[in-house]
Amino acid sequence: MNRKFNGKKVLVALSGGVDSSVAALLLKKAGYAVEGAHMTCWSEGPYCTSDRDRADAARVAAHLNIPFRVFNFEKEYKKAVIDYFFAEYEAGKTPNPDVMCNKKIKFGLFLKKALGLGYDLIATGHYARVTNGAGYHLLAGSDPAKDQSYFLYNLTQKQLKYVLFPLGELTKQEVRKIAAEEGLPTAAKADSQGICFVGPVDVKEFLKTKIKPRPGEIIDINGKALGIHIGLPFYTIGQREGLNIDKPIPYFVVDKDVTSNRLKVAPFGNEALFRTQVLATSVTWVSNQTPKLPIKTRAKLRYRASNAPCYVDKTEKDKVLLKFNSPQRAITPGQSVVFYRKSEVLGGAVIDKIID
Repeated sequence: MNRKFNGKKVLVALSGGVDSSVAALLLKKAGYAVEGAHMTCWSEGPYCTSDRDRADAARVAAHLNIPFRVFNFEKEYKKAVIDYFFAEYEAGKTPNPDVMCNKKIKFGLFLKKALGLGYDLIATGHYARVTNGAGYHLLAGSDPAKDQSYFLYNLTQKQLKYVLFPLGELTKQEVRKIAAEEGLPTAAKADSQGICFVGPVDVKEFLKTKIKPRPGEIIDINGKALGIHIGLPFYTIGQREGLNIDKPIPYFVVDKDVTSNRLKVAPFGNEALFRTQVLATSVTWVSNQTPKLPIKTRAKLRYRASNAPCYVDKTEKDKVLLKFNSPQRAITPGQSVVFYRKSEVLGGAVIDKIID
């Protein structure tokens, strides 16, 4: 046993997937006093895998011979994540529920619960890294194909102090290999898909459970009517599918006018699809200190996007102005934009509106 970690109690968030299973395994081998906990956050709909995930998490805990507990956060999850999800879509935006889930549930409620129960640390199966030196630093995971730091930009110094990411230096292939070699029950389990905790739900159908269709015009950038949409919440910027526009070239959503209930589209390659200036709100900095603005950085506009060079400048309180060096495609209000310096996450914000 590594004496450095002997006696350190860590509560691992066991989702029932292979990543968190291997995270618990590695921490136990490192000498931590490991226990597991599963969060039940959603139990509705035919796509829900809550029962199976909880059972798989319990099987992993038994295999590792570690204590296991279950927290029911359904009420808190609905209020913090699902209600937010629907409200943002109704406002014409496209939210990122996984970002909010990490902020409010995994590193909010779960962390608070763990510390209240006497644990020293928590751990998850995220592909990200934390270093300590002149404060805590959040870094991208070593595997660019699995890096999940984009979803974690809201973490603060106070939270990072208590967080471990055992998979940060590993690739997904290495994690699968470790799980198979150790005989973990989740070694071959497929990765989870869809909305965090909810499952592989069809977003449009999920929205229809709470939001009534409100048809309106689809117009091009010159105001010409091209068709009828079923309701603005059911579309997102950059979307091509489902527009039913009878034209020989593809059209893409470029704007949603909530006031007039019109969906604006533009043909493939049109400059309206590309923008350079964005106003973002709900700004947070991992260091807990706002840097002297403007700063030159690189920003990720969506999870799978490349980091694009830009300037972050100050504007009114709690907002920043982003100026990209080159036009960016399908910038989407409601999505998060995350600022990086090489592999380090500096902070992030929520895209409020496009201003050019």
